[in-house]
Amino acid sequence: MTAPVLVVEDLRVSFPNRDGGRTEAVRGVSFSLGRERLGIVGESGSGKTMTGRAVLRLIRPPGRITADRMMFDGQDLMAASERDMRALRGKRIGMVMQDPKYSLNPVMSVGDQLTEGLRLRDGLGRRDAEAKAIAALEAVQIRDPARVLEAYPHELSGGMGQRVMIAMMLIPEPDLLIADEPTSALDVTVQAEVLSILDRLVRDRGMGLIFISHDLRLVARFCDRVLVMYKGRVVEELQAANLLAAQHPYTRGLLNCLPRIGGPKGPLPGLDRTGTWANGGAG
Repeated sequence: MTAPVLVVEDLRVSFPNRDGGRTEAVRGVSFSLGRERLGIVGESGSGKTMTGRAVLRLIRPPGRITADRMMFDGQDLMAASERDMRALRGKRIGMVMQDPKYSLNPVMSVGDQLTEGLRLRDGLGRRDAEAKAIAALEAVQIRDPARVLEAYPHELSGGMGQRVMIAMMLIPEPDLLIADEPTSALDVTVQAEVLSILDRLVRDRGMGLIFISHDLRLVARFCDRVLVMYKGRVVEELQAANLLAAQHPYTRGLLNCLPRIGGPKGPLPGLDRTGTWANGGAG
């Protein structure tokens, strides 16, 4: 069995509160990741994105990250300097942000954004950098990539913008990709294409993938394993194939809130938060 790409033990992310203390947004999260697709699901505010950003050490002061252990391919991320982290970000660990409208620079062309890292970090000339950018756009199934290089983000559809974001992260061929809601607000056809791209990267390149999503059914179909988060904690970890049959009260509550074709026409049920699990107990 190959060594895991990422090992996280007792990860915590906290921010100062009005009382002078600190509030934990991520509370004791632990997991390991191999060359596989790991899904993280939960409500908004459950700590999914914070967990992903903490792996990249993107939580800035006054936010604080602590962990007993956070190792990426044998390198201690907690002990790494900011210079070390800059060398890892993008090149070996990529992150696809949730919404390309806010993640792409509106005043730079797609081509300039795709080639900036290649030219500044890797020292490539413009022609070679553009050739790699075009190859990356072709890999995410964008037609006429040369035209897209000249476009600005506002000229792209949501699905195309999301694929540009994925292409940008794939150019350095990272060993780990953190995808934060990469298919949100996409129609089902484009969603299927994006998932196919990510699946091929995991299989062909041996990449590790952390897939953050609200869509439990999608995660059950696409991922290998799933972490279910609530109030900054992992309340359940299971094989994705077993997600729809999960037994934890919180996971069952999330599943019961999903609409069903042919199901009852009344209001969807809300989460029952009266169990001991809701306040940090075992349930």
